[in-house]
Amino acid sequence: MTDGMWESADIGTPQGSVISPTLANIFLHYTFDLWAERWRRRDASGNVVMVRFADDNVVGVEKLTDATRFLADLRERVKKFGLALHPEKTRLIEFGRFAARNRARRGLGKPETFNFLGFTYICGRCRAGSFHLKRKTRRDRMRVRLREIKVELRRRMHEPIPRQGQWLTRVVRGYFAYHSVPTNRQRMNAFRCYVIKLWHRTLRRRGQKDFTSWERIRKLAADYLPPVRTLHPWPTDRFAVKHPRWKPDARIGPVRFCAGGAQQ
Repeated sequence: MTDGMWESADIGTPQGSVISPTLANIFLHYTFDLWAERWRRRDASGNVVMVRFADDNVVGVEKLTDATRFLADLRERVKKFGLALHPEKTRLIEFGRFAARNRARRGLGKPETFNFLGFTYICGRCRAGSFHLKRKTRRDRMRVRLREIKVELRRRMHEPIPRQGQWLTRVVRGYFAYHSVPTNRQRMNAFRCYVIKLWHRTLRRRGQKDFTSWERIRKLAADYLPPVRTLHPWPTDRFAVKHPRWKPDARIGPVRFCAGGAQQ
């Protein structure tokens, strides 16, 4: 349906439809997953880890020669099925614990980052100085969500404050349930602070005589908005729970594919 008018299509699926991700997973299981697993076992000379969610995927390759060959072979593979890799989203970057050292040796800047499933992945360091993978909420996605909250708060401007607070509780809790991963605490604090500011502005616009103070809005935020907490474990901890015999220093074995990511 486009502007209330029915249109018949012979190619593709409607964007945002319920069946679209289901068909994409079925199609890519044969187009990408099975082919990539075979390529990993037969053609790769080093470790290869692949994670796919619907039509988004990230491939980690140990050796540059393997990465170059895989990208070229993947282009030819999807071309056979009438598909093409997104020219702006498909990149070959140097990433990992040796990326910063290698790029510094060549006189380059910091390692590049990449976006995946709403997060920006960054090569960082912990306090001890060792490599540390950091995940942060994408700035553009957070701005979009805050803009939506601003519009909805304007619509709910004259509702009772408890009802506004209950709605914001559900919104912030749902946002934290996905984004509260390790190393993302700073972005979560920023998100919560912006929500408080938007709520404060909305309450002050309710009337000319409304002078909601910062003391009152802080109390309302403490009553209704959940605090920032890290709700998800480290990826290595989650993997170790599912696979108790896995060791941090062990080589990654063969990978099976599923729509939600890679499994041992």
